[in-house]
Amino acid sequence: MHSGTRTRTKRSATLAAGTAFLTALVTACSAGSGTGGGPAGGPPRDGGTLRIAIAKEPECLDPHQSPTEAARLLSRPILDSLVHQTPKGAFEPWLAKSWTLSPDGRTYTFALRDDVTFTDGARFDAAAVVANLDHVADPATKSLLASSLISAYKSSRAVDPHTVEITLKQPDSGFLGALALPNLGIESPAGLKGSTAALCKKIVGTGPFRTTTGLVAQKGIDYTRNPDHDWAPESAGHSGPAHLDGIRVQVVPDNASRFGALTSGQVDAATGLDPTSTRQIRETPGFTLHSTSFPGANYSYWPNTAKGPLADAAVRKALRAGIDWSTIAQRVHFGQYPSAKGPLSATTPGHDASLAAAYAHDPEEAGRLLDGAGWTARDPQGYRTKDGKRLRVRHLWSDPSITNLAVQIQAAGKKLGVEFVEENVDGGTFVERLLAGDYEIIDTSFSSPGPDVLRVLFGKENIPTPTRGISNNMARYDAPDVQKLFADAQRATDQKEQFRIYREVQRRITEDAAVLPIYSPVSTLATRDAVRGTGFTADGSAGLYATWLAS
Repeated sequence: MHSGTRTRTKRSATLAAGTAFLTALVTACSAGSGTGGGPAGGPPRDGGTLRIAIAKEPECLDPHQSPTEAARLLSRPILDSLVHQTPKGAFEPWLAKSWTLSPDGRTYTFALRDDVTFTDGARFDAAAVVANLDHVADPATKSLLASSLISAYKSSRAVDPHTVEITLKQPDSGFLGALALPNLGIESPAGLKGSTAALCKKIVGTGPFRTTTGLVAQKGIDYTRNPDHDWAPESAGHSGPAHLDGIRVQVVPDNASRFGALTSGQVDAATGLDPTSTRQIRETPGFTLHSTSFPGANYSYWPNTAKGPLADAAVRKALRAGIDWSTIAQRVHFGQYPSAKGPLSATTPGHDASLAAAYAHDPEEAGRLLDGAGWTARDPQGYRTKDGKRLRVRHLWSDPSITNLAVQIQAAGKKLGVEFVEENVDGGTFVERLLAGDYEIIDTSFSSPGPDVLRVLFGKENIPTPTRGISNNMARYDAPDVQKLFADAQRATDQKEQFRIYREVQRRITEDAAVLPIYSPVSTLATRDAVRGTGFTADGSAGLYATWLAS
């Protein structure tokens, strides 16, 4: 479920202000050099500690609780999953050797590996799977994402030590994808018996690394290699224990400090550098920029479709056509991020590229739409009015990194006759107003390895309210025909049918202008050239299992 990695305002940053987020280990190809064999084409070398600087720390390390990208990044070296999702969306064995699904689509039976151990010495078995699923579903866990990913979960039971049966309330075609995410990573049952606060600091899994000290606030986390690890998924690009002896993660929020730490040799790698710094890395000998586009929802403005001026689809369409979102994004980010042309990024399995024309800049059409919606008069400042009221939209945010982008969009809105009121608020106020629906626009992106993210972001059951709490449908979108399509997608028996349904969902969301896409975030990992074997997780986080140091 950015989170993050909000490359500008990705979900993890918003989450720090109280919003929520989404994703799985996929060893994707990275742009740039330095990902092959040894210095002279030889095999990878074992040993050494990778020093890496990251921009944000999670408020909680436990991905069962936290939805942030930072939690996924830092928990994945520790946690394995039942199944693994490939970049093209196929599923392959991991901790589960195989699985079957009942004809009614409600019961999964998983055959588990019998040679896996947690780093606390406990054996991985069916009881551990049951304990993890029940922990995620337990309201006491206060999961901000994982529980919603398996909302169809009813119960599970250990048939025998190496067979687990999982029963769903209704068919859910996204269930395997959820199990592949770090948010459903398998933790030691002994650890799950502790407090949620303790799990926020330290978790135990079966992964290629372990941590003894856990997450230290405002500092980071240290990992050491798990010498017994020998159960990576087939497409992981490596088997057996990790090459690295360890990983030392330092939290360095300031971009210039991360950049300086890398170029001065204080660290070997840095994540989340801004476009100016990544451009410099590309031009600096001895360093490599690895990158991949995030799959999932683009960085977008999410209009409140339930009330206020943006409850009118014509006004939403006018904003989409009247503001040159693409040019603004390219100017602000120096051409580093692809322009967005739909609800999903182009790298998301199931993305519908045929919708791009609907996102073209057309200021004349925008004017016609606003005239037709009754916003025909102008006040002395040039803003459009109707019934004596100015066309005003309040943009609610809490991340200063978006300031430049927001200011340029605000200026473009004024040319269109729309006043964007920028409301940069503290985290508590952000959450309060999010739950109350007291805004016209919120911005974020949302990484996910498949189109089912659309159900998370536009399903009516995910509209945030004081009763429901923080949830992901910030557009407060509730079109009945689209909600039916979500139910159909959940019942789909194969991926081809699921993708067909989600293409229709994308078409309907586009018709309703329920989201205003701006750009597709790009995840970057800047490294010394000596850092090899780099990869990315499905949500764009750095994958470090196969990484090694040439020197």
